[in-house]
Amino acid sequence: MGLFKKRTLCSLCRAARPVCVLVVFLGLTHAQAQDTVRYVGTTLSNIDYHHGQLSLAVGVHNVQAFRANREHPERAGGTNWTYNHAPMLAHWNNTFYLQYLSNPVGEHVPPGQTLLLTSKDGYGWTPPTVIFPPYNVPDGWKKEGRPEVAKGLHAVMHQRMGFFVAKNKRLLTLGFYGIVMGPKDDPNDGNGIGRVVREVYTDGKYGPIYFIRHNASWDSKKSAYPFYTTSKDKGFVAACNELLANPLMMQQWVEEADRNDPLISLKREVKAFSYYHLPDNRVVGLWKHALTSISPDGGRSWLYNPLRAPGFVNSNAKIWGQKTSDGQYATVYNPSEFRWPLAISTSKDGLNYTNLLLVNGEITSMRYGGAYKSYGPQYVRGIEEGNGTPPDGKLWVTYSMNKEDIWVSSIPVPVTDEVKTHANEVFAQLPAGEELAMWNTYSPLQATAKIETIAGSKALVLRDKDRFDYAKAERVIPDSKRLTVEFSIVPQQANAGTLQIEFQDAKGNAAVRLMFDADSLFKAKVGYRDSGIQKYEAGKQYDVRIELDRDKRMFTTFVNGQPKGTKLFFAPVASFRRVVFRTGSIRRFPDADTPTDQTYDLPNAGEQDTESVFAIKSFKTSASTKQPE
Repeated sequence: MGLFKKRTLCSLCRAARPVCVLVVFLGLTHAQAQDTVRYVGTTLSNIDYHHGQLSLAVGVHNVQAFRANREHPERAGGTNWTYNHAPMLAHWNNTFYLQYLSNPVGEHVPPGQTLLLTSKDGYGWTPPTVIFPPYNVPDGWKKEGRPEVAKGLHAVMHQRMGFFVAKNKRLLTLGFYGIVMGPKDDPNDGNGIGRVVREVYTDGKYGPIYFIRHNASWDSKKSAYPFYTTSKDKGFVAACNELLANPLMMQQWVEEADRNDPLISLKREVKAFSYYHLPDNRVVGLWKHALTSISPDGGRSWLYNPLRAPGFVNSNAKIWGQKTSDGQYATVYNPSEFRWPLAISTSKDGLNYTNLLLVNGEITSMRYGGAYKSYGPQYVRGIEEGNGTPPDGKLWVTYSMNKEDIWVSSIPVPVTDEVKTHANEVFAQLPAGEELAMWNTYSPLQATAKIETIAGSKALVLRDKDRFDYAKAERVIPDSKRLTVEFSIVPQQANAGTLQIEFQDAKGNAAVRLMFDADSLFKAKVGYRDSGIQKYEAGKQYDVRIELDRDKRMFTTFVNGQPKGTKLFFAPVASFRRVVFRTGSIRRFPDADTPTDQTYDLPNAGEQDTESVFAIKSFKTSASTKQPE
């Protein structure tokens, strides 16, 4: 509902305005008391840390699907555009489909295009293919409320919906061409060109591009693509008609559509709609700023104007909600006024959310500056109801990093931060595909963390040739105050790269750090300084054991069975909950005081470092029985 003039009837309750106001008030009161999404947990994120000091959701794998590169487009699927954002995800034909929009440098700065890439397993992704190319705005075009006249102007793309799987099994992919005449103009003001659609075929090819909806302000005679009803493919037309008849699908179009489009039920300017069904078939709607409402009739009407979900912290970034494969519910979003960290909250009933766990707590360097390029993992989207169900039962989401690179995360279901037994893993002996089930990984394209066969044996291999990012693998363990950790590792070089091994509490605070460094030294951080443990050689296996005592704040290191001395923690922790392997130093930029817009590019932003490789063959933890002397 919007604002009502005097004597106007409310479309929902058909009552005169004074009665309607009372109904709305009572409805909001009822919603706040019982009938709305709310966060009832006590955990909040700390924005002084990229990870928010949140406990890990166990087993999350963060994988980079696309990495921008202006200087070397051959490393970015042939494109050198560096503004890449708003990804969408679907699973169809035993394949993941991911689309995102792109501009050369900055947000809403033309030209724009939309690209699509695919994956069979969610880990290895194809290079992107342009599915909606740059679109010419006819010279002489004028936009209502703007003084400019178009000349040599291209459209930009802006869409909140990417895919639709019809009942006849057709997969449609969609985009929206908006017009930006100049600075501070918006492509989603209702005065764009229109929404386009094309079919994705089972053989990986794409059908012709059609318009499925024009903006009223646009002269459709000037359209470069035909209207969908002209297609001779009856199945394609039927799929489009089914889409247009679905109120929940149409609700996603509200920002770009005509402000009075009859296909859209809730015409308020709320952004980035996502939804899921409750057991009683009501629909929970979620928008930016954690706004929420409930529809009793499949999106045709809403019980109250979207209000901020009590207890949720979320700013001008997307929030994703869905039912999970275990019959529970999850929301994935940035729980702060910034676009970090990326977290997940779960609910048994779809209304009351009780916890807050970490999905991705990293922020890589923004290599290329540009208009409105926010820092952090942001604009998260999952697989919408009806758009496929991956067979592994995991919750899959996609998002952009810094509006520059495109990432995908798989989150095991049920979602938990607890591990009740200690690790005892020899990777060569574990079943294929299950080796990292208990590990959390962060795996950029140029700094991977994954299982590989190396020297004839499976290992957890961390590679790194990315000068702006790192690979990371971390293992949650039972909460321990006295802990023994053992691992076997083979550095493939001794003169490049670094591997840091940290022993952390549940919030990601480290007490001890060991390092295989580029100076051929295995060392430990002791206060301000690093303390040498011994030299190491390329290609040689090192069996490391470390015994940690929280009370004494001391640890003893053994290498290949030989004691290497006892040292002090560099910081206290209450207990140990994680062990982290990382091919770089911890980063703290940006922070809450970093200027909003980065206008500069980093030097040599497209270049690579010499690759370093570390193979971890086994990993074991146990409760210590001995105390360091």
